[in-house]
Amino acid sequence: MTLPAHSVCYRALASRDASFDGRLFVGVATTGIYCRPICPARTAKSENCRFFPSAAAAQAAGFRPCLRCRPELSPDAAAWRGTSSTVSRALALIAEGALDRGEAGVAALAERLGMGERQLRRLFEQHLGVSPIAVAQTRRVLFAKQLIQETTLSMVDIAAASGFGSVRRFNDAFQRLYHRSPRQLRITKRLAPTAVTLRLGYRPPYDWEAMLSFLAARAIAGVELIENGRYSRSIAIGDAAGSVTVAPGHNALVATIRFPNVRALLSIVARLRRLFDLDADVQAIGAHLQRDAGLAPLIARRPGLRTPGTWDGFELAVRAVLGQQITVTAARRLAGKLVALAGGQIAPEVSGHEQLTHTFPTPAQVAATDLAGFGMPRARIHALQSLARAAAADTKLFEACGAYDDVIQRLRALPGFGEWTAQYWALRALRDNDAFPAGDVALLRSPAVANGTRLTPKALLARAEAWRPWRAYAAQHLWTAGPAGPAAGGPAIGVASLGRSPLGR
Repeated sequence: MTLPAHSVCYRALASRDASFDGRLFVGVATTGIYCRPICPARTAKSENCRFFPSAAAAQAAGFRPCLRCRPELSPDAAAWRGTSSTVSRALALIAEGALDRGEAGVAALAERLGMGERQLRRLFEQHLGVSPIAVAQTRRVLFAKQLIQETTLSMVDIAAASGFGSVRRFNDAFQRLYHRSPRQLRITKRLAPTAVTLRLGYRPPYDWEAMLSFLAARAIAGVELIENGRYSRSIAIGDAAGSVTVAPGHNALVATIRFPNVRALLSIVARLRRLFDLDADVQAIGAHLQRDAGLAPLIARRPGLRTPGTWDGFELAVRAVLGQQITVTAARRLAGKLVALAGGQIAPEVSGHEQLTHTFPTPAQVAATDLAGFGMPRARIHALQSLARAAAADTKLFEACGAYDDVIQRLRALPGFGEWTAQYWALRALRDNDAFPAGDVALLRSPAVANGTRLTPKALLARAEAWRPWRAYAAQHLWTAGPAGPAAGGPAIGVASLGRSPLGR
């Protein structure tokens, strides 16, 4: 990506402008350290500062992370989102460990994205200033440092959790980067041995009320719980199960993770960042969208509004099919019924909550469950189980594999997936900033754009051209401003055709 002029970057640094946090990093030649623009340290002279688009680029240039402003807590450099959806998808896969195998994994990553390895490397150099491997290595060491300073995990567990192949490589990386051993960075804390608590940074503002209301309206009994301003849910990765609890903090969400396999921590954090949309630059998005006279008052009302993601792509697909042509409340009841019938049980001592009793069912579990008396039309039951069988047969079905258009076409070929459902899934699961379900009735009737008349999907798409590449956020603002407020956060009226504009999804 192209950074602003040096003078602009320096002014942001000198004023400690939080809106630039995660968008740039500064390396100070006289100290050899790189910082976030909000670092409380005395501002270096302009001639001694070099600016980088990513932490990985700063480290590749020979700078080591600051121990005061802690770059590992920075928002995840959201500036490139919307500039290259391919890079954004690649970063999401890297965050979940796609390059744990090193250089050999870059070719496999490029293949999953539907492009050549050389093209992927070129995109990373263009937008981030470094290679995919450098990004993966930087994320690994910064995550390890966060675990060292915020948890009481052993160094062996931290090395495993952050993706290092051995403790020796882990120690060498820290000695080389920080000029000290991992143990010398440790801050002694007393934490429950069964839980890891981490701060997940974001660039403010953040509308926690709207996010929590959205999730509360859809919380599945036994799987999710909202109480005391916190969100909790059970999670399952492979054969292991646990839970996460997320609460608001100062410019960060505080996540408490209970999970038996420390190697899954990096993936869990990546999923949480996407679920809560922590890497969005809402100020830049809002500045673009408020040029529309209809959207401007909505953005002024909720400047920190995010687009909720999802914990799992298959889970969201099931929710979408269950919610077709019914209300959010009815869809929530059906989802709870499905969990009770097909989900895996989890003990309270494992989840940490008496009310978190089940994990969401896997594709194989849904496919094997008799849903004859489930309380849905026969066609939709067939669509649900056909969807589950397809996902069980292809474990990568709901991953961001291939070119974007290929992903959408693959989704539209699935049982119960029309254009609305595919776009909605892309918005929340693929984290596509520009996904837009133009046939959604709630959007077509929104007072902010309809002017008292119901638009056609074609007319709405024409209006939404000016909102690109942030149409997903425009849709979220329109949904949240609907009659039901932030809890609705989605369509209010369905249509008759299966797979289109579901109510409850």
